[in-house]
Amino acid sequence: MSDHFATGPHRFSMDGWLCLAPFEQMLQMEITEASDGHATLKMPFLIDLAQGAGLMHGGALVSLADTAVAMAIKTLLPPQSHFATISLESKFLLPVRKGVVTAKAAIVERDGRIFKGHSTILDDEDRAVMEFTSLFKLARGVEIAPRA
Repeated sequence: MSDHFATGPHRFSMDGWLCLAPFEQMLQMEITEASDGHATLKMPFLIDLAQGAGLMHGGALVSLADTAVAMAIKTLLPPQSHFATISLESKFLLPVRKGVVTAKAAIVERDGRIFKGHSTILDDEDRAVMEFTSLFKLARGVEIAPRA
């Protein structure tokens, strides 16, 4: 069996702190902006991301929104900090039939080790197609500089 089909655990290195992991690269996400608790990512609607009716799969949209919030969090943390999504909610507003979708994310609240994020996914006509909120939890022992 090739490494491509190995079931883990997996070890890999990433090019930097604000970069995409293998799954995100597979979906062809692109970070277009990330700073000060905000991030914007784009992803093309390729046929591999279609569901049975030919629309963009909701899971692909959720992955983009979740990654956008994670990148927004990374702009507030020191490199190599560990954190993970602990809950998320998605509200689908319109179907995506074509083009490139854009996720605009922001960290809207922080309570100790918990970050609350929000992302809006826009289609290529700049219409909101999904609203997304999530909670991420930071691992113990990560120091965060106070915001000015």
